[in-house]
Amino acid sequence: MNRREALSSVALLLGGTIVGAEVFLTGCGPADKKYGANLSFTPDDVAYLDDIAETIIPATSTPGAKDAKVGQFMTVIVNDCYEDKDQKIFLDGMQKLNDGAKTKYSKNFVDLAPNDKHDFLVGLDKEAKDYMAKKKPDEPAHYFRMMKELTLWGYFTSEPGATQALRYVAVPGKYEGCIPYKKGDKAWAT
Repeated sequence: MNRREALSSVALLLGGTIVGAEVFLTGCGPADKKYGANLSFTPDDVAYLDDIAETIIPATSTPGAKDAKVGQFMTVIVNDCYEDKDQKIFLDGMQKLNDGAKTKYSKNFVDLAPNDKHDFLVGLDKEAKDYMAKKKPDEPAHYFRMMKELTLWGYFTSEPGATQALRYVAVPGKYEGCIPYKKGDKAWAT
């Protein structure tokens, strides 16, 4: 699976496009940076983003988002591929998410019990979906949608996500256009 196919799959899961994907597809990197400021994420920021991602994709019989280092992935994409306005939305969103947890539970997000983290993010996801359904094309994306997109993108394009959460064959044999699918089977990464 190449980058374009992976992005398309994640976009289909989310029902739209991914912020920053066009820059990623054309090739971006710190050396030829065209977008955004040079942000400095701390190890605590990465751990916080890992915690958010792990709540979205927790470890089960397969590795979770934290195992795939999705927090680090998010910082790279936001820093290297997001425009200034999208970086600001993402960074402000990190603060808003934590402030929302403090308001609702009187604790930082990382200090919440797993079920409280889950319930809180489910509420944010509903808020983001409602916002995205009503927003005009020139309005920015919701910060939680950005976090969720990056979580899915980072996880399913990582080695643990592609090889353990999805069915993966490094060198597939012949092309078979129709393969029987049973409910509960993993999707294919290749």
